[in-house]
Amino acid sequence: MSTTKQVFVEDAYASTCDAQVVAINELGGIILDQTVFYATSGGQPGDTGFLERQDGSRIQIATTVYEKGGKTTIVHVPDADQIVPDVGEHLIAHIDWERRHKLARMHTACHILSVVCPLPITGASVGENESRIDFDMTETADKAEISAAMMEIVKQNHQVFTQWIEESELDANPGLVRSKNVKPPRGVGKIRLVCIGEESIIDSQPCGGTHVGETAEIGEIHIGKIEKKGRENRRMRIRFGPLPQS
Repeated sequence: MSTTKQVFVEDAYASTCDAQVVAINELGGIILDQTVFYATSGGQPGDTGFLERQDGSRIQIATTVYEKGGKTTIVHVPDADQIVPDVGEHLIAHIDWERRHKLARMHTACHILSVVCPLPITGASVGENESRIDFDMTETADKAEISAAMMEIVKQNHQVFTQWIEESELDANPGLVRSKNVKPPRGVGKIRLVCIGEESIIDSQPCGGTHVGETAEIGEIHIGKIEKKGRENRRMRIRFGPLPQS
């Protein structure tokens, strides 16, 4: 199967790109030579949007996933009853930018929560209006205190950027991996880090998701709920907006 150039890896703000259809899989999924569409992974859902044909018609994309068995081929899953493009056809890929930007803001907020609560992560899910992180912890936590600590980092407007390290560097610094159950993909020799703050002073951890360029772009966020999920697991839900007054 062809390798898809993943434009979003280096530029999370690219909302369109020219592309050529290289294959249609057995389920009708569309594979392009390159794409701005993020594929479902790491707790972040795949992008939606449309593919614009040369005659101006559109193929609506319901979600985006990786082809089974790897992280190199991206499949654009069309809505039901959509036109199937021809292999070799040239298109323009357009993501739903408003949705992507919400997800990028939320994903960056999840990184900030992992800084405020530096505990092993047992699960995570990024959403447009609410995200969650499950922590390996037994003690109780105060929503207001955590929300205030997160907003302090947001308001300081730290730069958010990516850098690449060798797999051997990750082996030498295992503390970079926060997830207790999911390990960064290996086999290509390099690991992508998402960093916050000058010289990564706030955070640095492996991640393939999309993020905003500065923490202030996240906007106001708060911890909406903390749930007990077992004796040694707490689920924290991040929501946009100010912490409601009780």
